[in-house]
Amino acid sequence: MADLRNNFVGIKSPNPFWLASAPPTDKAYNVERAFKVGWGGVVWKTLGEEGPPVVNVNGPRYGAIWGADRRLLGLNNIELITDRDLFTNLREMKQVKMNWPDRALIASIMVPCEEEAWKAILPLVEETGADGIELNFGCPHGMSERGMGSAVGQVPEYIEMVVRWCKQYTRMPVITKLTPNISDIRRPARAAKAGGTDAVSLINTINSIVSVDLDNFAPNPTVGGKGSHGGYCGPAVKPIALNMVAEIARDPETYGLPISGIGGITTWRDAAEFFVLGAGNVQVCTAAMTYGFKIVQEMITGLSDWMDEKGHRSLEDITGRAVPNVTDWQYLNLNYIAKAKIDQDACIKCGRCYIACEDTSHQAITNFVDGARHFEVMDEECVGCNLCVSVCPVENCITMEQLPAGALDKRTGRVVDPNYANWTTHPNNPMARQAAE
Repeated sequence: MADLRNNFVGIKSPNPFWLASAPPTDKAYNVERAFKVGWGGVVWKTLGEEGPPVVNVNGPRYGAIWGADRRLLGLNNIELITDRDLFTNLREMKQVKMNWPDRALIASIMVPCEEEAWKAILPLVEETGADGIELNFGCPHGMSERGMGSAVGQVPEYIEMVVRWCKQYTRMPVITKLTPNISDIRRPARAAKAGGTDAVSLINTINSIVSVDLDNFAPNPTVGGKGSHGGYCGPAVKPIALNMVAEIARDPETYGLPISGIGGITTWRDAAEFFVLGAGNVQVCTAAMTYGFKIVQEMITGLSDWMDEKGHRSLEDITGRAVPNVTDWQYLNLNYIAKAKIDQDACIKCGRCYIACEDTSHQAITNFVDGARHFEVMDEECVGCNLCVSVCPVENCITMEQLPAGALDKRTGRVVDPNYANWTTHPNNPMARQAAE
């Protein structure tokens, strides 16, 4: 049976599934329930500095995007960091860690960007026995207007500075949580590494307005007739998160930096995709809020069964395995030729492939043959874009088949070249011509 035990920057847990810092980890009651059903660790909801707690709104805090089947695809959140007293949280964290010594307990922290503020809170957190800290540089609303959260995460110099403070004033491993609300995720990751961070976690939520109430003309969620931008999370953000994780994992300046993957993880397969792109563990929030804490049991079982089936003995066997296969567009093989093929036995003749190709693509699919409704790919027009595969409602009805070297591509009239070639040397590339000159 696959070994799912996790050792992330020295923080050990029985499995790699942690609950992210969010409403599900706001108090001991929630965390104890999570541990009882199998979560390997939690990142406690973000703590603020000593003094009056932050004030959350007392009305709707979430907006949602649903699929056609009412499945939750995206969640917009306008809740702030914990509104519970700092010392109440610290007492509960200490007790939970005593009760569950084998589980990872991480303290998420957000205080003003001042050295004394960080110096003051770190010993208090350390006294709880927490296994590490996560610096919340990602929150895009409410706290960022106060010079915290993403207001820090968008300035690499601030990230490096705060990380250095934390490494100076605590023995605990430091995880730096990055904001996706930035043009190049590599810059804050590099800054965190330069400051000495032990790891990064990403992504935090994305700035968003998910919908507008067309009766009162205010964004949702609406509080007293007004709305605000919030943080977007859930399955819809997973593609963005995977790309950002991969960017850090393959960047020469951050290569090897441990990554805790966050963003839309709902199933074991989602988690596996983060692992193979370089994440050492994963954090989950929206899936737990949607389906409850027991969803972790499906994640554990599914990941273990898949690893057993594929012969992977431990998480180390799969971590980062896909990173070498992530490249820039200019290095893709332009001599790779594929064509779509429709399985006539599986085809239900809905015509979605035809209309998508006819209206918006390359007019490469028939809709009638000999007077009968029939959908077939015309190789002489097919560019291999795979749009038809994406819109087909029947799984594996349409597949992409590579043309072997030496075969004739009917669309171009040229024989498939067996040699690798990319855009950097293509004759149509003006930069290639300049280099040659």
